[in-house]
Amino acid sequence: MKLRNYILVTFGYWTFTLTDGALRMLVLLHFNELGYSPVAIAFLFLAYEFMGILTNLLGGWVGARRGLNRTLVAGLGLQIVALIALTFEQPSWEQWFAVAFVMAAQALSGIAKDLTKMSSKSAVKTVAGDGDGALFRLVAILTGSKNALKGVGFFLGAALLSWIGYDDALWTMAGALAVSVIVLLIFLNEDIGKAKKKPALRSILSKSESINRLSAARFFLFGSRDIWFVVALPVFLADELGWSHAGVGGFLATWVIGYGVVQSFAPRILARGGAPVDEIKAARRWALILGGVTGVIALGVGFDVARTAAVVGGLIVFGVVFAMNSSLHSYLILAYSDDDRVALDVGFYYSANAAGRLVGTLLSGVLYLWGGLDLALWGSAAFVALAWLLTLRLPPLPENVSVSLASVAGAD
Repeated sequence: MKLRNYILVTFGYWTFTLTDGALRMLVLLHFNELGYSPVAIAFLFLAYEFMGILTNLLGGWVGARRGLNRTLVAGLGLQIVALIALTFEQPSWEQWFAVAFVMAAQALSGIAKDLTKMSSKSAVKTVAGDGDGALFRLVAILTGSKNALKGVGFFLGAALLSWIGYDDALWTMAGALAVSVIVLLIFLNEDIGKAKKKPALRSILSKSESINRLSAARFFLFGSRDIWFVVALPVFLADELGWSHAGVGGFLATWVIGYGVVQSFAPRILARGGAPVDEIKAARRWALILGGVTGVIALGVGFDVARTAAVVGGLIVFGVVFAMNSSLHSYLILAYSDDDRVALDVGFYYSANAAGRLVGTLLSGVLYLWGGLDLALWGSAAFVALAWLLTLRLPPLPENVSVSLASVAGAD
């Protein structure tokens, strides 16, 4: 394993993740404070999610042709442009114009996010290998640490909004990203993940049955989370429960940090007792558990049974179970991928992820407007059910990557 490259890629991904989480909370709280409706706030993030669909498809193709180090730096650079652009928004603007402007800036941020994520996760496959079970372990560490840092970013965004204001927060984050770009340009000077034969543009669409089915399951899995987490939950906490900006940001930050920690330890959790674990069966089992958890939370909120306890306690359990699902899926996509097509396969997979988040984000605002948090939760439960049904049709893993989770969990 090329540890130096892994460390550099992880450093760039971590830096981006902090600013991405902070930006999400900055925009959400800033425009909620300005009086925007839940649907209007949801629209602010639609371009962000939509561009992720295109970026993952084309970004994987570009990464395979030009190298993942280049797409990683390009993603960080675009995030700097997006952050600076958002400083030009003025509260005095007409709402329709402000929404259109922020959507355009968020579109750039969406391109940046998915270029960075696709590059980082694809690079793990090229630097890790899987002969000693390193792949699942390193994917779990990268994904888990990313989500933990995104939670820190949520808190950071809410804190910066309170301490130095919207514009100064954006400039501070742009400066931090500029430092990371300089470091990567100097030290990450190898062509990572560059295909031996340059793929044609038509190759961006997967022809693998396993990749297609897993991508469809990923669409509904992440749509299920965002249906209630992106807009409905923070607006519910602020408007219905009367939580402060710091309270909302701190709670969501703590949740995402815990979610990331669980992801990092997923191999150990799955391999408790040292017995071999079938990753496909584990994905099916954890998807079924997630559907049950979501339904129970929806019942608690719908019948108004200790709403605060139902939401707070339920979200904690949801986070643990969702983290196990996400970690398994993040491993399976790399396990199913061919070494020479990894950027293309991962790009296609995360385009489905972005599409799920796009639909989930829109439904988060719409369902909350129509029926409150409980309706959003029932929408989430329906998406989980569809994700579970799709996991039932996943084929076995290729023999050359079928590694016991017990050996993965035991590796230090």
